[in-house]
Amino acid sequence: MLNDGGNVSISVVSDDDPDEPGRVRARARRKRKRPGLRVRGELTPRLVRFLVRYWILLILVAAAGLLLFEASRIGRKPGPGEVRTARRPPAGGDGGLGSRAVKKPTSEGNLNRLDPTTRVVGGVRERCLKLLPLEELQQLDIPVAEASGSPLKNLIYLSESFPSDREHSSFSRQQAARVRFNLFTGNQTLDQREESFQVKGTVKAHCGFYSDSGGFKISEEDQTYLQSCKVAVATCAFGGGDDLYQPIGMTESSIKRVCYTAFWDEITLAAQEQEGHRVGEDGYIGKWRVVVVRNLPFMDQRLNGKIPKMLGHRLFPNAKYSIWVDSKSQFRRDPLGVLEALLWRSNSVLAISEHGARSSVYDEAKAVVKKNKATPEEVELQLTQYRHDGLPEDKRFNGKKALSEASVIVREHTPLTNLFMCLWFNEVVRFTSRDQLSFPYVLWRLKVLKNIHIFPVCTRKDLVNSMGHIRKAKPLVS
Repeated sequence: MLNDGGNVSISVVSDDDPDEPGRVRARARRKRKRPGLRVRGELTPRLVRFLVRYWILLILVAAAGLLLFEASRIGRKPGPGEVRTARRPPAGGDGGLGSRAVKKPTSEGNLNRLDPTTRVVGGVRERCLKLLPLEELQQLDIPVAEASGSPLKNLIYLSESFPSDREHSSFSRQQAARVRFNLFTGNQTLDQREESFQVKGTVKAHCGFYSDSGGFKISEEDQTYLQSCKVAVATCAFGGGDDLYQPIGMTESSIKRVCYTAFWDEITLAAQEQEGHRVGEDGYIGKWRVVVVRNLPFMDQRLNGKIPKMLGHRLFPNAKYSIWVDSKSQFRRDPLGVLEALLWRSNSVLAISEHGARSSVYDEAKAVVKKNKATPEEVELQLTQYRHDGLPEDKRFNGKKALSEASVIVREHTPLTNLFMCLWFNEVVRFTSRDQLSFPYVLWRLKVLKNIHIFPVCTRKDLVNSMGHIRKAKPLVS
């Protein structure tokens, strides 16, 4: 470049000097990042935002997956309907019993459980059955009976040798499939039925065992044993039905003073022997005295089972107290302690568990028909009679359900409670074997029986371990 003096000047620019105004500076070339690095850099904040937004949903999905996993594990365990092969009978034995697979519910987990059943009352968890402490149970004694205020002083059982009127005695065991009244029950007329509910000083009533030819035969040795009992715990299994579960939870004092009695027929005896449960020479299996009954009066095994259930005062004529336990249950409490808790403490003469699902007889009748427990015709016949007699739709007793579950019955044997059980049995024979339908009716008709303890379902669960029915009872062959 030329300046004013004609000299040539050369400008030297240092790299350290700042750019002059207007000079275009060469742009440095940036090094581009690879796409993969950019994605990894943005993934972490996106994941954090996703977790913050949807963390509740993720927890729910994980919990559902865990539940499905546990359910699949449970499903691999033996289910309630698992088929077990029963023991084969010995050579030459009857192949009709035990030679085929028998369905047994896997309810052995309940067997021999002694843990108490509890419930929450007013925010506080308490035991359903409040027994005395063990030390007091050991010393517990049977109270001396006090004079009853009941108007009924004398109960006379009608029989062939002591009939009330001319009764039709031309019944046979073979006719029992067609006619529910037979030589065991006697032929109760509707007039006699009505008269039996009229409580006065002396009442005459049908109460089974009407004729010596009526069946339900017990050996003399067993009769002597039954007559010796003052307190009885009873159960029964007819037609090869349920197994015999040993009672638990009793004190040594109760073992010495209580008769544990199981009524079997010959079908059950044979079935149990093939299962390896043999009656000893002394007549016992464990703590149970087994009484084998022959010549059962009904073709319907459910009706035969009502005899030990409802007519214990006839089978144990000298007993003051009895406890009935269905064969599907294991009795797990001290009997004298149960009497104290359910009868003596509340000054009651009969204790029975209320129904867990319904309180109306008419609703129960619908359920009975729906479950094929009885035919619609026989249920309708019973309800027609009860409506005619004025039974209310929803009957309650002392503020509790009058509809009873009736698998456990605790009672004192008094003329009035004995009459109650006789009338209940007669209703079951006349109408249907579903005793839940007739219990509220008899309770409603027998108004003088006031001191009844209807206890809640949780108390019944504390009394027994429920095992469920093992097998269906075989009907008698005419």
